[in-house]
Amino acid sequence: MDIKLQKVSYRYGMGTPFEKRALYDVDLHIRSGSYQAIIGHTGSGKSTILQHLNALLKPTEGQVQIGDAIIERKKKPKDLRPVRQKVGIVFQFPEHQLFEETVLKDVMFGPMNFGVEEAEAEQRARNMLTLVGLPETVLEKSPFDLSGGQMRRVAIAGVLAMQPEVIVLDEPTAGLDPRGRQEIMELFYRLHKEQNLTMILVTHSMEDAARYADQIAIMHEGRCVLNGTPRDIFSDSEQLAAYRLEVPRIIQFQKQLEARIGLSLGELCLTEEQLVRVLSRVVKEREAQ
Repeated sequence: MDIKLQKVSYRYGMGTPFEKRALYDVDLHIRSGSYQAIIGHTGSGKSTILQHLNALLKPTEGQVQIGDAIIERKKKPKDLRPVRQKVGIVFQFPEHQLFEETVLKDVMFGPMNFGVEEAEAEQRARNMLTLVGLPETVLEKSPFDLSGGQMRRVAIAGVLAMQPEVIVLDEPTAGLDPRGRQEIMELFYRLHKEQNLTMILVTHSMEDAARYADQIAIMHEGRCVLNGTPRDIFSDSEQLAAYRLEVPRIIQFQKQLEARIGLSLGELCLTEEQLVRVLSRVVKEREAQ
């Protein structure tokens, strides 16, 4: 299911003294099955874009197409429930939205709210809780008796139990330790690959965008100023600096290393693993000379 934003603008408080324009003529095409990152500094419009991706907000100008659904300000949309079932959002600190008395009931709530029978909702909940790495022993516990990391996994399982085609991730690792961040990001990447789910990552982390995304859009002052592959986006550090962004730390390290040894590695490395492979190849080539 493709998502297209065409000339999308948005004004908060439209028609009031507090009116503020947050988006300006944004064009963005997110293709089905892709992993799209949306990055930008604070106040760049990332959060406003996010809320358009499943019609939580309607554009004040332009249109958003989500699958077959067209969202426009002047056009009264039909029932948006199917759209919101297909596009699941994992908000920042999703554990704050937990409310049921047991973990199992909390994960079942979403599917049942969309009309899924109780037995099927329970089966989905059990499957998703296993998928996110939680043991059966937590099913009848209160979610508020779990650790912070476990609570976040319960919230994620609740989104997955609705079987969305698209998952929007709003800074999904905020507040987690390094191991927890890696585990959560690897979980979503595995889902993307194994189930062909469209992933949309809204993040401040250049490292996560470089490692996982196959397309990156840069928001700056309410506009989508760049959209391309990670290598295209991160190959020009001066351009990124103009948008108050930096290249990932591993690229900074690579540039410093190349300057120190006086040799270009001939390839932009987006992850530590890539840099190790390229260095190993370069060392072997030089030894063979």
